Amino acid sequence: MKTFALAAAAALLSASTAFAQMAELKIMAPAAPGGGWDQTARTIQSTLQAEGLASNIQVENVGGAGGTIGLQQFVNNSSGDGSATIVGGYVMVGAIIANDSPVSLADVTPIARLTGEYVVVVAPASSEIDNAEQLAEKLRADPGSVTWAGGSAGGVDHIAAGMFAKAAGADPAEINYIPYAGGGEALAALLGNQVSVGVSGYSEFSAQIEAGALKVIGITAPERQSYLDAPTFAEQGFDVDVQNWRMIAGAPGISDEQREELLTTIRTMAESDTWNGELETKGWVNTYLDGDEFAAYLEGETEQTAAILSELGITQ
Repeated sequence: MKTFALAAAAALLSASTAFAQMAELKIMAPAAPGGGWDQTARTIQSTLQAEGLASNIQVENVGGAGGTIGLQQFVNNSSGDGSATIVGGYVMVGAIIANDSPVSLADVTPIARLTGEYVVVVAPASSEIDNAEQLAEKLRADPGSVTWAGGSAGGVDHIAAGMFAKAAGADPAEINYIPYAGGGEALAALLGNQVSVGVSGYSEFSAQIEAGALKVIGITAPERQSYLDAPTFAEQGFDVDVQNWRMIAGAPGISDEQREELLTTIRTMAESDTWNGELETKGWVNTYLDGDEFAAYLEGETEQTAAILSELGITQ
């Protein structure tokens, strides 16, 4: 009985120590409020709090240049800090290449790919563009006449716009793409009829789509999605299949123990009902991949994205 009590006390002490190590967690969202990375960071924050995995979680927004400004700040200021994390994703991979960033995702500690989300192209409800063919016709006639509001240059939104232009028979290098630092700014431009179409993840436009303020021209999924009653580009005759993924990474120079603690905490979060309920609500697909496998995936994505950006004329 005494042995059992000692073992239980030791287990409790161990759990308390582990919890204390994650009592503080800093999450950088390298974009302005309102966008997908900001939503991801704050969903991580609320889920970790709800699941009791961390008690003091701070989210910081540092926007600009497709996340590369925040990434550089994170790399420079957080080395060895086991409580520091940054969210990011496919957009950042392209932005690093397009902006010739002095830092890259090779400078952080990959923890996990969390979600995937297909890209939607939307237009104001009053727009004369109702479907993909009408959008394609305008691009073929004059690529510059269609203004695209999306995320950073070289990111997944830009790539999706370029892929559609190519599928439509227009020159991707001639599209009139306007990058915005955050989803809120792009949305304001759309609702103010300052641009022709917007391109982003469904979650950033979902409220306005449901309210009827925006209409969906197409989604970059290979088949229709349960959360959206709208056609894919593929079923409209345009080969555009691209998915935005989002991830979380730790600081450079952290110890194996610090990395393992982050891995365990994020993995536990990703398996929780709270997290998966949030994914379903937001239309995010659970594409969880962590540790060394995720690190290898990042390397492959970087190589592939460099080739795509060159083909589309976004980079040389």
